[in-house]
Amino acid sequence: MKSVTCHASADRHTLRLSPPRGEAARTFPYTFRITVADNASTDRTPEIADRLGRVVPEVTSVRLEQKGRGRALRAVWERSDAPVLAYMDVDLSTDLKALLPLVAPLISGHSDLAIGSRLAGGSRVVRGPKREFVSRTYNLILRSSLAARFSDAQCGFKAIRADVAERLLPMVEDTGWFFDTEMLVLAERAGLRIHEVPVDWVDDPDSTVRVVRTAVDDLKGVWRVGRALAVGALPLDRLARPFGDDPRDRAIGGVPGGLARQLVGFCAVGALSTLAYLALYSVFRAGMGPQAANALALLVSAVANTAANRRFTFRVRGRERAVRHQAQGLVVFAIGLALTSGSLAALDAAVGASPSGSPSHGTELAVLVAANLAATVLRFLLFRAWVFPDRRSDLPARDPRKAVR
Repeated sequence: MKSVTCHASADRHTLRLSPPRGEAARTFPYTFRITVADNASTDRTPEIADRLGRVVPEVTSVRLEQKGRGRALRAVWERSDAPVLAYMDVDLSTDLKALLPLVAPLISGHSDLAIGSRLAGGSRVVRGPKREFVSRTYNLILRSSLAARFSDAQCGFKAIRADVAERLLPMVEDTGWFFDTEMLVLAERAGLRIHEVPVDWVDDPDSTVRVVRTAVDDLKGVWRVGRALAVGALPLDRLARPFGDDPRDRAIGGVPGGLARQLVGFCAVGALSTLAYLALYSVFRAGMGPQAANALALLVSAVANTAANRRFTFRVRGRERAVRHQAQGLVVFAIGLALTSGSLAALDAAVGASPSGSPSHGTELAVLVAANLAATVLRFLLFRAWVFPDRRSDLPARDPRKAVR
């Protein structure tokens, strides 16, 4: 039997765990433990949790003197030895019938995280219009600013595999209500699988959550995470498919991994950088000769092209090897410069004997486009084989017997 640790987060809520414990024992097919993570509550939560711990073997309690849901979850999750970690708010707004659908994909190894969603089709929610508006507005902000695809960031009903948590939690900075959102955004950006479960949810009318203050803190978190993602400051490559048997990691003869996706990305980046290059060449050509204008325009566009291909085509994140990649990109730039400069020189030599004595600007652009097409093919091959080679073989071999602990 798999062991599941369920952590109930308490923050000035009334603890109601006795009836669900009996329900879980009857309907949940896996062994489980319940830890009440009491983060500085001021009601009778510590007293009730201690009493439950004495009469119910599966229940333990942990008292933290500092507030913050993220702080409480991190404290108890890092101590647990269960292969699946789950939590729910202690007010039991979520019906526990959703617990098995929540953790089953994690136990099977199909998914990495699972979340309850009050906004998914099939969910049944009872709550006031104010909280409904705030929740939907917040999720709309996440979709528009962080490109989040999950439907409900703050539902207090989530689960994560322990081996995933071991790698993911050290990257999550927030200790309060934004903890959930940050964890999900990082997991999604790293390509981890997030399973959503529609839940039955009845809002707690006695909740003491400060909506306005929480919303402000969440918006600050959105800004912080969005900025970190924009500059590539998060080492998401550490989370890139180290879990499970991913078919994209299998070596299949005659089918280079990710080739189609990389070609699409490279062509999109190449088209934009070519337009930028031609625009720069036209601007520089007004004040200098064709060779100097070509070299300067190609240099500027090559630096931007390498950075864009690094991030979007070959999905290299973080600052590691960034300088090396740019240096290698400049070598590729030199090869492209030789091709385009040689083409301009050949054009000048061919037209030099003509009555006009110099090629027209349109002819120069046409020759540069043809030369850049040849340089682009060579650039992709060099990028794929030399600058950004497939380093999946560098990952440690995965032992399926150690997938969960």
